[in-house]
Amino acid sequence: MTLKHLLSAGDLDRDTAIQILDIAEEMAGVNSRDIKKLPTLRGKTVVNLFFEDSTRTRISFELAEKRLSADVINFAAKGSSVSKGESLKDTAQTLEAMGTDAVVIRHSASGAANVLAHSGWINGAIINAGDGTHEHPTQALLDAFTMRRRIHGAASHGKGLDGVKVVIVGDILHSRVARSNLLLLNTLGAEVHMVAPPTLFPVNTSNWNAGFHYDFDAALASVKPDAVMMLRVQGERMNASYFPTEREYSRMWGLNAERVGLLGESTLIMHPGPMNRGLEISSVAADHKNSTVLEQVANGVSIRMAVLYHLLSGERTHTDD
Repeated sequence: MTLKHLLSAGDLDRDTAIQILDIAEEMAGVNSRDIKKLPTLRGKTVVNLFFEDSTRTRISFELAEKRLSADVINFAAKGSSVSKGESLKDTAQTLEAMGTDAVVIRHSASGAANVLAHSGWINGAIINAGDGTHEHPTQALLDAFTMRRRIHGAASHGKGLDGVKVVIVGDILHSRVARSNLLLLNTLGAEVHMVAPPTLFPVNTSNWNAGFHYDFDAALASVKPDAVMMLRVQGERMNASYFPTEREYSRMWGLNAERVGLLGESTLIMHPGPMNRGLEISSVAADHKNSTVLEQVANGVSIRMAVLYHLLSGERTHTDD
């Protein structure tokens, strides 16, 4: 299926998700060339509309857009009319009047991308680059892409993640990355387990297709994961005390050197960034030979190129020469 928007990892059926991962494989080839440029989106205008601070995601999208030859407008809420009281509706209608083909939006309010996509204020494609504690679908795609490349190597094309065991650890409650990864990993056939203190799980997880654990060591022993994904502790979203101390959190739920020693020889160590070294992840883990942290950043450009290509390139089915 061809998407109009990408608002949730749940928008993707298995075939579409694998198609985007396959396109990203081609884009990774482009990104390794001397001239990292395709004419695919020449004449298209893409606006990066960021109401929240971001480094990796914003730069990654901007690079992806420019490598596809789109005209790029970066719109930061700070210092703009938004800071003077302009609403999301006014901003969207202004962008529509300028002839925007796509809007990449990051917003602190859960559901903001969905509102923009279905409001009628703007006709272009909407890509959710993170909305509150809700979702971050392109992060899930780049995580899946990273796992697929590491696990299947050169034979990745056309494959999902069937039977791959993934343990996601940490601040599940506030993590849009965890939600999007759960949806996409389920779609691609992976087995998902989540580990956190009881206070950092959502109240209702009855419709979450995952295993739930409070004990990190026990989860590692029973699941024997192919990948361990550590989540950042999001102190800025916490308005109460969710665990006794940072030292206690690190001891119970951090990926320290001792736990790295419990992992399998090829178990991937993942983190969406930015990392709190010494809290949810130690330097031993972050810099380990099985760490994919920097690969995830690099793969983000290829995945975002693939998403833009899928949404905006019309009927083309292969990358331009």
